[in-house]
Amino acid sequence: MQQKAISMRPFIGATDFEISRSFYRTLGFEESIIAYNMSYFKTMELGFYLQDAYVKDWIDNTMIFLEVDNVELYWQQLQTMDLTTQFKNVRLTAIKKYQWGSECFLHDPSGILWHFGQFYK
Repeated sequence: MQQKAISMRPFIGATDFEISRSFYRTLGFEESIIAYNMSYFKTMELGFYLQDAYVKDWIDNTMIFLEVDNVELYWQQLQTMDLTTQFKNVRLTAIKKYQWGSECFLHDPSGILWHFGQFYK
């Protein structure tokens, strides 16, 4: 392709739209309401669409990788947010180190798996 890409914005679903909206705002994303059943969440210039739509196979197989500049610091911040107490079904998994870099994991209230990773330079 010869066109310059500007952004990539995945669409994700939710078992409970209002709880997921609250979760992502708590996580630090800025919400822009698109319609009664869809919002756009962003951090800096990166974002995704959250839909009031639930398809079990889709949700159960959705993973998002967000590259961060310091996974250790990101992990510490995630732990202080107490997300697992505030939101049902939220799970955190500690940092794992790999040959390419390291990452920690977060399951949102619907079960969507987020990878927060840092590549070795």
